[in-house]
Amino acid sequence: MLLTLKDQGYTVQIETVGAELKSYQNETGKEFIWNSDPAFWPRSSPLLFPSIGNLRNNKTIINGREYEIPKHGFVRDIDMEYKIEGDNKVTFFCQYNEDTLKCYPFRFRFSQTYELNGPRLCTTYLVTNEDNQDMYYHLGAHPGFMCPLEEGEDFSDYILKFPYKETCDSPVYDLQNLQFDPVNTVRYLEDCDTINLKYSLFDMDALVFPHMKSRSVQLINPSTGKGVQVDYPDFTTIAFWTPSDVEAPFLCVEPWNGAAIFADEDDNFVNKRDIQILKEGESKSYQLDICILS
Repeated sequence: MLLTLKDQGYTVQIETVGAELKSYQNETGKEFIWNSDPAFWPRSSPLLFPSIGNLRNNKTIINGREYEIPKHGFVRDIDMEYKIEGDNKVTFFCQYNEDTLKCYPFRFRFSQTYELNGPRLCTTYLVTNEDNQDMYYHLGAHPGFMCPLEEGEDFSDYILKFPYKETCDSPVYDLQNLQFDPVNTVRYLEDCDTINLKYSLFDMDALVFPHMKSRSVQLINPSTGKGVQVDYPDFTTIAFWTPSDVEAPFLCVEPWNGAAIFADEDDNFVNKRDIQILKEGESKSYQLDICILS
């Protein structure tokens, strides 16, 4: 079911399944979120919890036992309960059940709050450990944005602009072994703050930049200044993805705490990069904001 938020002429639509953002339009009705066209990618902004990407052979070890956690986790496919708080705010929530415990042996509670403030959509994730043991998890977002935004523009008219100059390498994703290779890397930023987009950047899957100084990025057409800004102060990694070889008219901007399997990792879930840990009864919140630049 779709829920609608409105504020200052801006409109957001969110699907209760996975609390997935489906639409974000400005005062003129211009759409900024990918339209989920199945010819390219049927999603628009899936939630990644309690894992990100794939595991080795789709399996992992937790507390000495083997589990199969689906790619990107399972919360993205849960039809969530929700609480509406006025015209511009809604909170979605879910928790463990018999089915989740079969693939992820922790008693968790999860909530995601959207608050629309005109051109800024604020998202707060809250993860709570309701178990009597330490809980391990990854958390990530995967919003897709229309790119280009206007007729007559090209994907290559757009740039990724960071607030700080960065020097950063991206590990190459080994498509044969389905894992990131920490030794084989490509430098996309060399003391600069801008990446010029082109489809060939994604021939080997996503660009992944861990532990940058920047915790914000703009996807914009520099000639018009139009696009989006994504602020991710509580996430350690930023990734960018569009499907290869099809010239899809969108780009995903993905803040992660975690990642898919790396070649130098073993199969123990607790040893994965940027694993998040909560003690019994603890909670942790994470902030992610999307701002329309128009």
